[in-house]
Amino acid sequence: MRVRVALILLAGLVLLASCATVPITGRRQLSLIPESQMLSMSYQEYDTFLKSSTLSRDAAKTALVKRVGAKTQAAVETYFTRQGMSERLAGYRWEFNLIESEEVNAWCMSGGKVVVYSGLLPVAQDEAGLAVVMGHEIAHAIAGHGGERMSQQMVAQLGGAALDVAMQSKPEQTRQLWMAAYGAGAQFGALLPFSRQQESEADRLGLIFMAMAGYDPRASVAFWTRMAAASGGAKPPEFMSTHPSDQTRIANLNKLLPEAQTYYQPTR
Repeated sequence: MRVRVALILLAGLVLLASCATVPITGRRQLSLIPESQMLSMSYQEYDTFLKSSTLSRDAAKTALVKRVGAKTQAAVETYFTRQGMSERLAGYRWEFNLIESEEVNAWCMSGGKVVVYSGLLPVAQDEAGLAVVMGHEIAHAIAGHGGERMSQQMVAQLGGAALDVAMQSKPEQTRQLWMAAYGAGAQFGALLPFSRQQESEADRLGLIFMAMAGYDPRASVAFWTRMAAASGGAKPPEFMSTHPSDQTRIANLNKLLPEAQTYYQPTR
C-alpha cells in the first residue's frame, strides 16, 4: 500500500515538474516535450505534409493567405515584444500555405507553420474572415495547445514515453497523434479535440492578434455564424462536447470584443 502511494506521489511530482505556463494567460499546462523538439518535429512533419498535398495554383488566393498570415505574424511578434516575451518566439520559422482540399479547415503547428485548406475560403468570404481563422489557429500554437494535447496523449497511449523514444518504438502512431493534435485529424486519424478552455484562450488571443493586424474583430461573430450554418447544426449538446456550442462561442466572442477593440487600428 505504501509503495503504491509513493508511486502515485512520484508520478504527481513528475507531472508537476512537466508543467509549462501558457503565454499571456498564465494557465499551467502539461508539457512533456521540450520546445526544441517541438520545433524540430513541427518542421519535419510540416514538410512531409506539404510533399504529400497539392499546393493551390490560384495565385490570388495564395497571395491572400500569405498576406493575412504575414500581417498576423507581425501582430503576434509586436504583441509578444510589448509583453516582454519575445524570447518565446525564438526559433520560429513562419510559413503560410494554401492547400487544395474541399475540407473547411486550417491549422498551425509550433514554429508558425500554417496550412489553410481552399474549402475554407468560401466560408471566410473575405480577408477579415480569413484573419479570424488564422488568428485563432495561430493562437492555438502560440498557447502551446498542440503540445499540450500531444503530451496528454503520450501519457494516455504511449505511457508517457519521451518523444524521441516514442518515434523510435511507434513511429507511425506517434506521427498520427502529432498531426491529429494540430488539427489535421481528418487525414491523419481521429482529431484530438481542443478543450473548452483551450478554445476560449484561442478565441481571446486570436481576436487580439487579428485586431493588431488591422482587421476588425467584430468580423469574428459573422464568421462563426457562417461556420455554424455551414456545419448544418449536426452537433452533440454542449455538455457532451469539448468545444463550446456555436451559441456559447458567439456569446463569448461578444464578451471579448471590447478588449480586442482596444487593439484595433484600421490599416489605410
